[in-house]
Amino acid sequence: MNDPAFEGVRTVAVNGVELAYREEGRGEPVVLVHGSASDLRTWGQQFPAIGASYRTVAYSRRYARPNEAIPEGADDPMLPHVDDLVALVQRLDAAPAHLVGHSWGGFVCLLAAIRHPELVRSLVLMEPPVLSLFVSTPPRPVELLRTLLRRPRTAAAIMRFGISAVGPAEKAYRRGDDEAGFEAFARGVLGTEAFDRLSQERKAQAWDNVAVDKAQLLGEGFPPLSDAEVRGVAAPTLLLHAERSPKFLRLLTDRLEELLPHVERIEVPDASHIMHEDNPRVVNEAILAFVGG
Repeated sequence: MNDPAFEGVRTVAVNGVELAYREEGRGEPVVLVHGSASDLRTWGQQFPAIGASYRTVAYSRRYARPNEAIPEGADDPMLPHVDDLVALVQRLDAAPAHLVGHSWGGFVCLLAAIRHPELVRSLVLMEPPVLSLFVSTPPRPVELLRTLLRRPRTAAAIMRFGISAVGPAEKAYRRGDDEAGFEAFARGVLGTEAFDRLSQERKAQAWDNVAVDKAQLLGEGFPPLSDAEVRGVAAPTLLLHAERSPKFLRLLTDRLEELLPHVERIEVPDASHIMHEDNPRVVNEAILAFVGG
């Protein structure tokens, strides 16, 4: 815990693990849920802005720094993270909460709203990778064919991402070249220009959590998700997509916008997938306006 961002963090015990978290402010609870290759440090530019008006909690999901590391060779499926989020909200007496989730964390928030709607006041989702609305992970050929017939642009974008990013990353991770595996996947998610612009500090945060990224990519994949489950989400939802994100993420967000019954959507300019870091002013303003509304 040498990083100053971890100074003063507290821990909460849920489901057999200790989760590090920071809390600031008073009022309605807002819980920030980070994505892959990340931890609570990713919210450094949201925490004070939102904490000025709301009780704001940013936590590191299980296995993310500074929590206990993932065991070597272990899988890291998503559903335990959903259970952790639910338990954290309950243990901190923060229900119902506004859940703000980025990427993998956005998928976690969506599943929490589906399974425990009573705990969720609203959702802010930043490009959750809801691939299992279309295919399992890894996808079966029949699923790709069905998606290709029904939504050809989405199918093509998913296949392109799999070939250019997921495949090379998996191969590199399996041969023990974690650096190449992370770079292949990150370039696919962020885009080459955005990856090349990452600061050394941000790359270090990602590298601190690369074992989790590897476990998730090589593991069982995303849980099933149906159109009906998404249509049943009662919580008002704000979808944020980034101007410079890869096409497949925009198309996944398109589908969520079609399915969610109470939805708003905003494009974040001058930003790629880590939009809350690339353009925090726009993201913070969007979150505060939506939560306040």
